[in-house]
Amino acid sequence: MTTLYLVRHGETEWNATGRLQGRTDISLNETGMKQAEQCGHFLKSIHFDVMLTSPLQRAKQTAEIINRFLNLPFYEIHEFIERDFGDAEGMTMEEVISAFPDRKYPNKEDRFSLNNRIMEGLRKINEQYRDSQVLLVSHGAVINSLFDSLSNGEYGRDKLKLRNASISNIRYDKGRWNIIEFNQCSHLSQFS
Repeated sequence: MTTLYLVRHGETEWNATGRLQGRTDISLNETGMKQAEQCGHFLKSIHFDVMLTSPLQRAKQTAEIINRFLNLPFYEIHEFIERDFGDAEGMTMEEVISAFPDRKYPNKEDRFSLNNRIMEGLRKINEQYRDSQVLLVSHGAVINSLFDSLSNGEYGRDKLKLRNASISNIRYDKGRWNIIEFNQCSHLSQFS
C-alpha cells in the first residue's frame, strides 16, 4: 500500500488578505512559517520515505521547514503546482465576483486539465514510490480538487474550507485511492 499525506502550504500575506494566488509565486508570512513548524513537530512521529513539493515557493518553504524535523529526500513534482487562475490572480473574492460574475476568468486552467494533471501525478507517485509513505506539500485548489474527485463530491471543493497547513491523507489499496483523513488541523495552535 502506498500512503500519501498532503499538507497545504502555510499562510501567505495573500491568504491573510483573501487574495487569489494561483500560480503567482508568493512566499510564506510569519504565521505560515510557524504553521509549517507545527506541521514538522506533528509529522516527526510518523515514518516517511520521501517528501515531494510543488515548485512554488510557498509550498517549498513549507516543505523545507517541515523537513528540518524529518530529514527526508526532497523532490519537486510539477503535477501538484497550484491551479492557474489566470486574470483573477491577485484579486480578492469581492473583486473577482465584480469582474467575473460568471466565475469564468480569462486564462484560467480548466477543471478537466487540472484533474488530469493531478491524477497523472498520483499515478507517478504510486509508480515511483509504491508501498511507501510519501509526504506532499501542495495547494488548496489542488488538494480540494483531488479530494472532490476521489470522494465523488463528498469532500473538497466548496464543502469545507481547507485550512493552511492542514494535513490530509489517502492510501492506495486494491487498485484505488481511499480517503483516510481530510483537513486535519489538531496540530495547529493560535497561528492557524
